Amino acid sequence: MRNLIAASALAIGLAATGANAQTINVATAGDQNMVDYVRDYLGPLFEKKHPGVKVVAVGTGPGDGGSQKIYEKLAAQKAANVGAWDFDVIVVHQKMAGQMVGEQLLAKYRDKIDTGKLVTRETAANALGADVSGYVMPMFHSQTALAYNPDLVKGGVPASYVELVDWVKKNPKKFGYNGIKGGMSGVAFVAGWVSAFGGNADKLAKGPYDGATKAAWDKLLADLKDFNKSVVITPGNAGTLDMLNRGEIAMGPVWVDMFYTWMAEGKLPPNMKLKLIAPGMPGQPMYYATPAKAANAKLAEEFIAMATSPEVQAEGIVKRFNWYPGIDAKHLEGKLDQAVWKKLFADISPEDLSSKGQPFPIAPYFNDILESYEKKVAN
Repeated sequence: MRNLIAASALAIGLAATGANAQTINVATAGDQNMVDYVRDYLGPLFEKKHPGVKVVAVGTGPGDGGSQKIYEKLAAQKAANVGAWDFDVIVVHQKMAGQMVGEQLLAKYRDKIDTGKLVTRETAANALGADVSGYVMPMFHSQTALAYNPDLVKGGVPASYVELVDWVKKNPKKFGYNGIKGGMSGVAFVAGWVSAFGGNADKLAKGPYDGATKAAWDKLLADLKDFNKSVVITPGNAGTLDMLNRGEIAMGPVWVDMFYTWMAEGKLPPNMKLKLIAPGMPGQPMYYATPAKAANAKLAEEFIAMATSPEVQAEGIVKRFNWYPGIDAKHLEGKLDQAVWKKLFADISPEDLSSKGQPFPIAPYFNDILESYEKKVAN
């Protein structure tokens, strides 16, 4: 992951707005593939549908830092009382989206576009505890699930965290995850564990935050520490996949898009499968949004509507990147080649995603989980 643009390149891209009112400036956080996706795929597609309109894509860098740069630009323009802000469409992470809504930096547009009704998943309304309903559309969802080798998993695949605990007892050192270091797949597994055994999943996801909640986690954390005695702690996201490939473990939590990419590259046995266990495991989206004072708000809404249409989600998000769609997956049926649909949804159905695809806990609970794991599980 690397910074995607120099400050001068950003300035050049934004200068187009002043020169041409029919230029849409799209700023995206994330890796280079995010910028390439807008520049090479979405941009030309939108320009073809809107003759005379130019789409300019700029990147602000990977991770939350990239979203932070977009926030800082919008906040500065609001403070300066600028009439029309530089960005028309932004792509940001969950954490910053909530802050932007709270500071009135985003426009409420979802109900104005036809694709707004195609998403019902909780993450379209809740960004780590912040109410973002109406202000965002998920671009895609990254989802964690258990990957397993059916040749090595005998006696049935666990369907829940409870069943997994029993399976690990009977099959020591055949399950692996990276704890909370080296990759978010392990963090997601731990967050799912706390959600599954804490009895307060809805509160973890939506708040309000109560600092006393973690005091009730002693037993589930002790059980997790005991669970860890029978598992393999892997070196990270790629480490889990690598150990699955070599047969050193039979099962472990992975990011679904990474799993399918490795499969496509021949780096995993072709018979490997996925399972999204109950009551659920976390995933996270990237969001499309439009600033409160976008210079081309109507075109921005049309751009997001196109980008979240079933056809574009099928071709761009699923087929090109192995991501799950931002809109509900059921709307893509018939839009994908049967082979692509079968590959992506054979193990985890659209219904599984809707019912078991959980958001990560709100930020303060998320921090409590990591701190508690370090103190009571890792040591």
